[in-house]
Parts: sequence; C-alpha cells; structure tokens
Amino acid sequence: MTGSNDTSGTGSESPWFAEWFNHPFYLEVYSHRDRKEASLCIGTILDVTGIGMKNPTSVSILDIACGAGRHAVELASQGYCVTGNDLSPYLLEEARKEALKCKVNLVLSCCDMREIRADGEFDLVLQLFTSFGYFETDEDDLLVFRKVHRALKKGGWYVLDLINPLYLEKNIVPESSRSAGDLALTEKRKIENGRITKTISITSADGSASVFTESVKLYSLGEIRSMLDSEGLPIVNVAGSYDGEPFREESSPRMMIFSRKP
Repeated sequence: MTGSNDTSGTGSESPWFAEWFNHPFYLEVYSHRDRKEASLCIGTILDVTGIGMKNPTSVSILDIACGAGRHAVELASQGYCVTGNDLSPYLLEEARKEALKCKVNLVLSCCDMREIRADGEFDLVLQLFTSFGYFETDEDDLLVFRKVHRALKKGGWYVLDLINPLYLEKNIVPESSRSAGDLALTEKRKIENGRITKTISITSADGSASVFTESVKLYSLGEIRSMLDSEGLPIVNVAGSYDGEPFREESSPRMMIFSRKP
C-alpha cells in the first residue's frame, strides 16, 4: 500500500494525508508522541496566551487536525470547551474513545481544514504537530488561515506549531530504522523543492510490507509572518520548543507561532 503523491486533495487519487492518517499504522508509528508531551505543549500555550488565567468553562477552543485527540483531551480534562476537527474518521473515532475513557466532553467534527465553517466562535484555535503545509499551493494554505481568522472571536489566539526549516536542514537524518510495537520501520527523509518528504516503509510481524509518504511545505518564519499578516493574524510571540523556550532561528527545533486576531 503506497501513499499517493497527490498533495492537493483535488486529484482523482486520495492525497497522502487522507490515506495515511486514516490508517491504524499511523498511531503505532507515532506512539512516542504521548500525553506527557501534549501536556507540556498545552501548558506552554495556556501560559503564553494567558488563557490559563481564565475560567476554563468560559473558553471555547478549536483543535484543527486534532488526530487521536492528545491535545484536545488534555484541554477538555482541564475543563475547557473543546472541539476537535480532523479529516480522518479513524483518528476521530480514536479521539472519541479517549475522551470516553478519560470521562471528558469533547465535540468532534470531520472536514478538510480548508472547509471549516466556524464564525466567531473560538477564543483559541490550535494547529499542532506540523499539521500545516500539506497542500500543493500557498493559496490553499492561505485559505486555512482565512478560515482560522473567521473562526476566532475578536482578540482570539491562533497557535501554529511547525518544524523550524533551518534547524531541519542542519539536522536531517536521511535514513533511520526503528521498531514500533510489532512493526519494523525504515524512514527515509529528503528536502526537495521546498518540501520535507518522508517515506515510511513498514514491515508487520507477519512479514507483509506497506509504504506511506508524508510531504510538508517548509515555510520560513518570515514567510509565515507575511501570510498571517495578510489574513489579519499578526504574530505576537514565537517559542522554539514545547516548553516555551525563546525561538532561535539557528537552533530551535520547532516554531510555535502565537498570533492574535485584533
């Protein structure tokens, strides 16, 4: 099974993200991304935005590309009113199960991030774990920012978590192998045409093989700033890691961008 190279979402084949994120192997491959990491990330977000000082029941949050709900469930467990959105029915079902297990209320919606219809509903919109830059054109990515701006209340925050491209260029590992449960993984990475592409070859315990591809546009901080400014979402702060360290262009692994709707 091989991921499609159509990243636009408009071709006759399914785009890579629709196929890969809807496959059970996805959660196994990224099982090391756990609730502890999510809790650290959410703590930084609540601190930087000041939302952590508010009554949680008065705060409405949208988690775009929420996946299996790590961040959404963490926020809901703290009493916030959370909506998790994702394109993957499989991941949304996993999020529903996790919310049920943790006995928290979580609203779930299933749609492409370019088609979110919320209008002035949210105090905070999150887009975490490199869930931006999937599409072939900057126009499609700008459309996501336009939808976020519309979804936010006046004064609402938008937190976008991206790979720092300069750090990645210096530290990219072209090929690595590891195991995830009963799966044997080989991951090949390359930067080409402004995108980071990862090919994941998976061998199951029974010897069957699968191949999936991820492809994400690498935006510099300057490019993201210009795009956000154009959609009325000026940057207020940038952190370089999930624990809130200041962003350093040469050495920070992440770009956690904090924008606010005036």
